[in-house]
Amino acid sequence: MKIISWNVNGIRAVEKKGFVEWLLSTEADVICIQETKAHQGQLSPDLVNPTDITRGLSYKSYFNSAKKPGYSGTAIYCKNEPDAVENLGNPLFDDEGRVTIVKIGTTAVISAYFPNSQDDDDGGHPRLEYKLAFNEAIKNKCDELVAAGFNIVLCGDYNVAHKEIDIANPKTNTKHAGFLPEERAWMDSFIDAGYVDTFRHFCKEPGMYSWWSYRFHAREKNVGWRLDYECVNSGFVDKLVSASILKDVMGSDHCPVELVTE
Repeated sequence: MKIISWNVNGIRAVEKKGFVEWLLSTEADVICIQETKAHQGQLSPDLVNPTDITRGLSYKSYFNSAKKPGYSGTAIYCKNEPDAVENLGNPLFDDEGRVTIVKIGTTAVISAYFPNSQDDDDGGHPRLEYKLAFNEAIKNKCDELVAAGFNIVLCGDYNVAHKEIDIANPKTNTKHAGFLPEERAWMDSFIDAGYVDTFRHFCKEPGMYSWWSYRFHAREKNVGWRLDYECVNSGFVDKLVSASILKDVMGSDHCPVELVTE
């Protein structure tokens, strides 16, 4: 199974940059999307049901949109119809469209858009508590799914660079959202609880990022952060084939990440 995850930073905007053509070219089994910033009724037929008649290829889409227009939102595209589609089941987070889940056999694939803890002008982080509450809620959901016999693939923009290796300038960012001690400590606890960062399972190299600021030619200089992950439960590790960052795919300030399993 090939599973791709991408924070598109506005699905209608990325459509104009060749998103549908890219999606079809991947021939992935599941494509998880974050920060859709749209409701399904606002989308073109091509975005709702990407299709390549010549190859007999078609995707179904499942959206969980935020109540607030133009904000947040997640979606999943599936080559084959899943057995079930769910959200987190918590209005505090579902109202922001933070999670979409599809169940395919004994695998649950989750598209999650973790909150940004935010930086304010006074050095505070007004959404840190909300983010940490979300983190615990998504971990609980993963634990529940694993206890029910599912393997999980938690895809998405986690909005945290876990280790110093995952950020170009760690020393100057320790007080900034996305690299706060509390955020990184939660990621430690998630891994310690029996989950695996699939990219780091295969690759220990520095300079591997999935997000770059639009400012100062950061992407050209590779001054970035690794914010996008595909984590699995430890019982699924033996089925992993590869994990990669698709840094050459343009269209957003994030790039996609890809996981291949048996």
